[in-house]
Amino acid sequence: MPEHSTALSAGLASCHTCLKLEPVTSAHCSRCGSHLHPRKVDSIQRTLALLIAACILYIPANVYPIMYTDQLGTSEASTILGGVILLIDLGSIPIALVIFLFSVMVPIGKILVMFYLVWTVQRSPQVSPRQRATLYTVTEFVGKWSMVDVFVVAILSALVHLGGLMVVRPGIAALAFAGVVILTMVAAESFDARLIWDKADDTHG
Repeated sequence: MPEHSTALSAGLASCHTCLKLEPVTSAHCSRCGSHLHPRKVDSIQRTLALLIAACILYIPANVYPIMYTDQLGTSEASTILGGVILLIDLGSIPIALVIFLFSVMVPIGKILVMFYLVWTVQRSPQVSPRQRATLYTVTEFVGKWSMVDVFVVAILSALVHLGGLMVVRPGIAALAFAGVVILTMVAAESFDARLIWDKADDTHG
């Protein structure tokens, strides 16, 4: 028996709806009737397309203003990095670090990790499949916190009015950044992590 054993290598497929194991030759699940696929259809192609779209949106998300501050007849635009620098100047270093981490580093890191995982399932890297599976799990969990910057803008827009003297409005970058987060989350969901173990079986089998 190979070191890494999967249901697929044993001739079984898991139903994506009820998780019942069925023979790979079955067209439908005997329990819920769902159509069976041994692996997610076009997982690599879908993941790559979503990651490329996220990379494209990441540019306007950081170049254009994420919010506008209207005060006493004047309007001031702020980008993500501009907001981080402003918070540091105001002495709010912990908040600045949180926003920088989850609004700049996490999206970049998640995109790079997902590209790496897609590459590894098509190659035979030295990194063990267990480590790559753990990397995928951590990336999927951390990526859900990337919306913190959009939440900050939304909260400010709702709360900061100060009797009409100040108004905070979201900028076009907020939509672009939300798109980046959503696309990377969908990309992580589209990626079939079981492909990591399939490649390990092919290597060790």
